[in-house]
Amino acid sequence: MDSITQAALGAAIGGAVLGRRLGRKAVLIGAVLGTLPDLDVVIDYGDAVANVTEHRGFSHSLFVLAGLATALALLSARCAPARDISLARWGAFFGLCLLTHPLLDALTTYGTQLLWPLDLPPVAWPIVFIIDPLYTLPLLIGIGMALATGNGRRGPAWGLALASAYLVFAFGAKQLVEHRLEPVLAERGLQEAPRLVQPTPFNTLLWRITVVDGDEHHELLAGLLDGDTLPAVETYRRGAELEAEALASERGQRLDWFAGPFLRYETRELDGRETLVATDLRLGFPGFHPFAFTLADREGDRWQPVTTSEQLEAPSRGDRDALSRLVGRMLAPEPALCTSAFVGAGWVLDTPEHC
Repeated sequence: MDSITQAALGAAIGGAVLGRRLGRKAVLIGAVLGTLPDLDVVIDYGDAVANVTEHRGFSHSLFVLAGLATALALLSARCAPARDISLARWGAFFGLCLLTHPLLDALTTYGTQLLWPLDLPPVAWPIVFIIDPLYTLPLLIGIGMALATGNGRRGPAWGLALASAYLVFAFGAKQLVEHRLEPVLAERGLQEAPRLVQPTPFNTLLWRITVVDGDEHHELLAGLLDGDTLPAVETYRRGAELEAEALASERGQRLDWFAGPFLRYETRELDGRETLVATDLRLGFPGFHPFAFTLADREGDRWQPVTTSEQLEAPSRGDRDALSRLVGRMLAPEPALCTSAFVGAGWVLDTPEHC
């Protein structure tokens, strides 16, 4: 999640655990602890692929954060002026403030390396978008009450309860969407194909489904307010003919580990060179994918891996028209919204008639 949300979560937990004893201090210390794991963004690994795939790595490891929480709890129990706070309460304070950060991140699409240093792909079970005001606002209101009144526990506890209830709602919404999705995929023989179900930006009413089927990938939109309307399927080229060349490079393998099959491959003319580019289809929205990386340059009839990969800017990122149409689609199946409206025609293989 975004840094404001993580700070708010840490602050709310801090207030709920130690607000009665420490007042505003518990909220402020919790906010710092909630933000701490994201400080890994200041590390530059010297390569765009490495910067993206190493983020949410060691600093988000449950092993690392549990060790840090234990050390801080022991230090506080020994040295803090508040001598009446038990070691167990300090442990709960530091442990919950730190460990909830990566656990919340794991509920977004990006994924989190919860078990670093074990060589396992990032854990991602997306039920919330990386920025979701309906999750964050109750936390902010709760900690605002704590800071204004000096009662460090009541407001944060209520904010935490409401935010947690929203996560339960999001979990249920995803289950409903997946249930509606089954007959559509069964009709096309895609029940076993890799799929990703995630909320669209800033909400949990409208969900985006991406299904990879060999050389193609399919996009669907399903809303909680769609009634009996089944989601329409749009089919795109994935550039899979370039996949073997991409996976021949170390960075291509790293992206495959990071994003699995949800990658698109293409060639672009960059600075007079023909360059092989991989795009993470999971992140963003069709036509607005922010994570595209250079992997190799063509030299004669061969692909030569780049010395340093670069992250390419999405050409239409932040389009206001797309966002306004997305908001309309959240509330009803009509007017129809087609993801192909924002994607270059060269990628589109098949769309419904209304597109």
